[in-house]
Amino acid sequence: MPVGAGTGQAKQTKMRSGRSKGQDAIKLLKADHDEVAALFAQYEKQKKKSGNGKPELIDKICTALTVHAQIEEEIFYPACEGKIEEDLLKEAYVEHDGAKVLIAEIEAGGPDDDFYDAKVKVLSEQIEHHVEEEEKRMEGMFSQARKAGLDMDALGEQLRARKEELVATYKASGLPRPKTTTFVEATV
Repeated sequence: MPVGAGTGQAKQTKMRSGRSKGQDAIKLLKADHDEVAALFAQYEKQKKKSGNGKPELIDKICTALTVHAQIEEEIFYPACEGKIEEDLLKEAYVEHDGAKVLIAEIEAGGPDDDFYDAKVKVLSEQIEHHVEEEEKRMEGMFSQARKAGLDMDALGEQLRARKEELVATYKASGLPRPKTTTFVEATV
């Protein structure tokens, strides 16, 4: 029997809301961060064994990051506007846009491209920095959002539902061309 199953408190929570209590927004977003970190670690391990990473892992990484960025930009970041430091929010959007560009580059190429592994490594480092900014204990985005009194359970439910929808869409049709919030079209 799962932990907490059948307890009076769990039943009361379910009865009050009509459903079991879901994961709050920050826990859901941190779980995404952990999942992607584990995928990057698997990729590096595979690369050391065989000289290259598995394309399936890159597909999982790119999909997870695309979905994560989209749910943050559609739901979480707008909820944080005016409640957390504006600079943190602006930096987060720019960091997402940088990741989107690298994801598009990685998706357009393949393991035989000269800079493929370098792009994956830089993407990993960018994501690691971004996660650190969001999760910093006292002054990070997540901490500020909690202190602002946002309804993390309601946001978590919205994030979960949208994430499920996007994952199903992207499995069926592939990743979309990235839409950046802060970058303008530039010709290289």
